[in-house]
Amino acid sequence: MAFIDYYKILGVPNNASDKEIKKAYRKLARKYHPDVNPNNKEAEQKFKEINEANAVLSSAENRKKYDEYGKDWEHADAFERAKRQQPFRESRRQTGSRSFTGEDFSDFFESMFGGRSTAGRSNVKFRGQDYNAELKLSLKDVYKTHKRTLTINGKNIRLTIPAGVKNGQVIKIKGHGGEGISGGPKGDLLIKFSIINNTNFKIINDNLYTTIQLDLYKAILGGEIELDTFDGKVKLKVKPETKNNTKIKLKGKGFPVYKKEGTFGDLYVTYQIKIPVNLNEREKELFVELSKLRS
Repeated sequence: MAFIDYYKILGVPNNASDKEIKKAYRKLARKYHPDVNPNNKEAEQKFKEINEANAVLSSAENRKKYDEYGKDWEHADAFERAKRQQPFRESRRQTGSRSFTGEDFSDFFESMFGGRSTAGRSNVKFRGQDYNAELKLSLKDVYKTHKRTLTINGKNIRLTIPAGVKNGQVIKIKGHGGEGISGGPKGDLLIKFSIINNTNFKIINDNLYTTIQLDLYKAILGGEIELDTFDGKVKLKVKPETKNNTKIKLKGKGFPVYKKEGTFGDLYVTYQIKIPVNLNEREKELFVELSKLRS
């Protein structure tokens, strides 16, 4: 595998800050995005390269491995294990930021575990590195099961996102990580979900909670109101003489339960009575009359 200079691809120095890397990536992503360059194979390839470079350099862990091991950064964990298990060759040691060059590591592994191994030594297979990614979605996005395409290290991965996935939850896509060493299995792709709630609902487990402003007259006389839910509008009957902070439960109108098709939590609605303000003189007179009747 040839060495790819990710810093050069993004046009930043090796000591670039996270902010500089992010800025450079965004600028190039806009320039080479497929929507801006339709049917342009060269721009498409460039777009994949800058996405791959960003995936490595924007991750503190991956960047550290890349700076240390170069083209073999994906196998950094395996290298570290091997170094602990086998003595170093003095002729291979170097001073400076890197203990081995990329070629040295390849020779090191070939001589230790690969085709040039001596008699009696068996091939040792190493599993590939796991990739980590974060996917930001809105609460509405995860109300229903849907498919989405992710670009990880320049590769498009089509995955199904189950309804009801939670904020901070991690799912594993087997075999979509780094390549294995010496025929070892690929690593996995670990996707962490960041769920943004920009709705009027609060979610706890699979139950939803919301508060409705109820005008005084509706609370006293009763009536009907509408509530917007993830599944459309719902009509609620308000009982006469409803008290402030009355809570009602709508069974099965909550959030879908993860990987339990057709199963939902409940929706809890709290009525908060809104006192009328800026009354005119006639309204005040009527309230006075009402107060006299009540007394």
